[in-house]
Amino acid sequence: MNAFRVRASLFVLCTLSTSSLLAESLPLKHAVELALSHSAVAAMASADERKADAAYREARNAYVPQFVLGSGLGKSWGFPLSLEGAAPSVLNFNTQSALFNPSLQQFMHAAHTEITSAKLQAKDRREQVVQDTVLSYLELTRWQQQIEQLRQEEADSLRTEQAVEARIKEGVDSATERTKAKLVTARAKLRIAEAQGSADVLRLKLANLTGLPASTIEIVADSIPSLPSVEADDDAAARAAASNPSVKSAEEHALAQQLRARGEHRALWPSIDFAGQYALLSKYNNYDQFFTTFERHNGTVGVVMRLPFLNFSQKARAEGADADAIKAKQEARAAKDQVSAETLRLQRSVQQLAAAREVADLEYQVAQSGLEAAQTRVQANTGTFHEVEDARTQARERRNAMMDVDLQLSRARISLLRATGDLEKWANAAN
Repeated sequence: MNAFRVRASLFVLCTLSTSSLLAESLPLKHAVELALSHSAVAAMASADERKADAAYREARNAYVPQFVLGSGLGKSWGFPLSLEGAAPSVLNFNTQSALFNPSLQQFMHAAHTEITSAKLQAKDRREQVVQDTVLSYLELTRWQQQIEQLRQEEADSLRTEQAVEARIKEGVDSATERTKAKLVTARAKLRIAEAQGSADVLRLKLANLTGLPASTIEIVADSIPSLPSVEADDDAAARAAASNPSVKSAEEHALAQQLRARGEHRALWPSIDFAGQYALLSKYNNYDQFFTTFERHNGTVGVVMRLPFLNFSQKARAEGADADAIKAKQEARAAKDQVSAETLRLQRSVQQLAAAREVADLEYQVAQSGLEAAQTRVQANTGTFHEVEDARTQARERRNAMMDVDLQLSRARISLLRATGDLEKWANAAN
C-alpha cells in the first residue's frame, strides 16, 4: 500500500513537472531578449563588427615594429649568393615599421570609420530581429483571441442547430433549415481550423526566433505595451533620415570609401619606414675568401625612404577608388531618400488605418446591437432564428474586419517605430 502511494505521488509530481514544461509564459520583452541572443542574423552582425575592428588594428599595427627571427642555412660554392634576397646566415633577425606613410594613415582612418558603419549595420539587423519577433508575437496574440471567439461562435451554432432540430420536430421549420444550421456549424469549424493553422505557423516561427520549443510557448497578452500615437504634424520622415541606422551606416561607409580613395592617391606621396637587420654569418659560406674582412656578427639600422614616380598602375587604382567613393555616396543618398519616403508612407498609412479602425469599430458596434435586438425579439416570440443567424453573421463579419484593420494598424506602427529607430526602446518598455 505504501509502495502504491509512493508511485502515485511520483506520478503526480511528474504530471505537474510535465505540465509546467508544456506551458511556459513568454512575455514580449523576454521573447525579444531571447530572439536577439539566439538569432543568426545578430550573430553575423557581431562577426562583421569583429572583422571591421580587426581590419583597423591591422592598419594601425603597421606603425608597431614587426620582428622576424629566422635562418638562411646553406652551402656556398664560389661567391656567396643570396637566399631569397638575403645573405646565407646561421641566424638572422629583421624588424620593420612605418614612420611616415600618408597613404597608410588614410587607410587606418577608413578602417576606423568602417567600424562605426558595422556597428550601425548591426543595430539595423538587431531591429529587424526585434520587428520580426514583435510582429509574430502580436499576430499570434490576435489569432489566439480570435480562436476563443470562434469557439464561442461554434458553441452558439451548435445551440442554434439544436433549437432548429426542436422546431423541426414541432413542425415549425422544414428539414432544409437543419442543413442550413449544420452549414453554419461547419463554417465555424472551418474558421477554427484555419485560425489554428495560422497560430501554429506563427508559434513555430516564434520558436525558431527565440530558440524555445513551440509547445512550451504561452503568450502573455498583457505584456504588450501600448503603441505610441502618431501625430499628423510630426516630421517622422526627417527624424528617420537623421537617425535610421541603415542610413547612417551607408553614410559612414561612403565616408570610408572617400578616405580609401584619398589613401590610394597618397600612395604616390613619399613614405619613410624604419628597418633593422642582424645576421650571424659562417665561414663555410666563403665570406672570408671574397671579402677583405670577415665579421660573424653583422647589423644594420636605419630608415627606408621611398619616392614613387611614373607609377601609372597606382594612379589607375586611385581613379577606381574615386569611382567607388562616388558610388557609395550616391548609394547613401538613395538610402536616405528611400527611408524618408517609406517613413512618410507609413506615417500616412497609420493615420488612414486609425480612421479605418474607428469606422470598423463603429460598424461592429452597430452589428452587435442588431444581434442583441434580434435575440431579444426571439425571446419575445416576435422574431425568428433566421434573423438571429443573419445578425450573428453580420456581427461576425464586422468583428473580423475590425480585427484585420487593427492588425494592419499594429504592423504599420511597428514598421514606423523601426524606421525612426525607436522599436527596440519600445520593446524594452514591455512588462
